[in-house]
Amino acid sequence: QVQLAESGGGSVQVGGSLRLSCVAPRNIFSVFSASDMAWYRQPPGKERELVASITSDRAVYYADSVKGRFSIYRDNSRKKTFLQMNDRKPEETAGYYCHQRRESETCWGEGTQVTVGQ
Repeated sequence: QVQLAESGGGSVQVGGSLRLSCVAPRNIFSVFSASDMAWYRQPPGKERELVASITSDRAVYYADSVKGRFSIYRDNSRKKTFLQMNDRKPEETAGYYCHQRRESETCWGEGTQVTVGQ
């Protein structure tokens, strides 16, 4: 059964915008709201890297490469986490993955592909 499901991927032009969504359909509200959520990406042939994260207290972190262009936020009532990506760059073509952590438990989504092209 699906633990985390990403959506919103696709093709976007250089300089364009895209919003990714991640839903945790099996979580109850209290579990999701107590979780730290994050987005990672994995470009072709490279390691998976942290893009942005948001804690249960809504403290946010961004990788230097995306600061000022990306925004992570969450809607606990809908058990969703979002990643707004602006001013896309070609090197950001990658699979984007949602990650959830609560205490010692972690979970990954299956990912959504984003292609940035001319």
